[in-house]
Amino acid sequence: MVLRHACLAVLAGVALPCGASAADWYTGAQPAADWYTGAEPAAADASWGAAIDASAAVTSNSSAFGVVSATIAPFGPLDRSGARIRLQGLAGVYTYPSQGGKRVQGQQEEGSGMVGYEWIWQQAALAGYIGFNVRSNSLSIADPNNPVQGTGVGLKTALDFYAQPSTRTMVAAYGSYSTLFHAYYARLRAGYMVTDGVYVGPEVTFLGDDYFNQWRVGGHLTGFSVGPVKLSLGAGYVYDRIQKSGYYTSVEARSLF
Repeated sequence: MVLRHACLAVLAGVALPCGASAADWYTGAQPAADWYTGAEPAAADASWGAAIDASAAVTSNSSAFGVVSATIAPFGPLDRSGARIRLQGLAGVYTYPSQGGKRVQGQQEEGSGMVGYEWIWQQAALAGYIGFNVRSNSLSIADPNNPVQGTGVGLKTALDFYAQPSTRTMVAAYGSYSTLFHAYYARLRAGYMVTDGVYVGPEVTFLGDDYFNQWRVGGHLTGFSVGPVKLSLGAGYVYDRIQKSGYYTSVEARSLF
């Protein structure tokens, strides 16, 4: 239902120091050489094997969702091309008006497991995943017009893309699709570095399933740190087929291990 996959994207566009490659966003490690200047960077302190992403989003259209995901490199560090495992968990609540005029309260839980491969270049990274998801939707009252109810299993695919076209710009995209309820999610972000490692820019998101569809347009502030955690904030306008116009806010965090 509403905002079903509002935050499934991996933290798109986390801090990239000036002149660093796209691999830094995923791993925190330095590249072999600065792609822009050719200069040799300082040696990396660690090779990260896993990333944990957590996010939450709330809309004025009466929905609140949270997501936790783990991306694991089983055979090598995340700053190198190789196999990946992604595990995700989602939970949230929402309300919407039924055609009979009553207010329906919904609850959703979802878990997914996927395997894939990620290609890392000096200026970009691309990952593809395939696996399955298990999703449960329960409603407070019966709604015969809503086919998105009950528990099921579906085939799920996903793509992650990140690029740094220049030393001060970034572009990130994420998309996923599940055969269960024909659920889809897509987000595109762009950013300009306003201070060392911190990006500001627009974002647009499309999501939906067999019952609803929604799009969002807003802005994000991405790349500031609190200790070892990278953070991103987003806010903007949302339009939902059921709930119509509203506003959303989101927060995302990433930590490397």
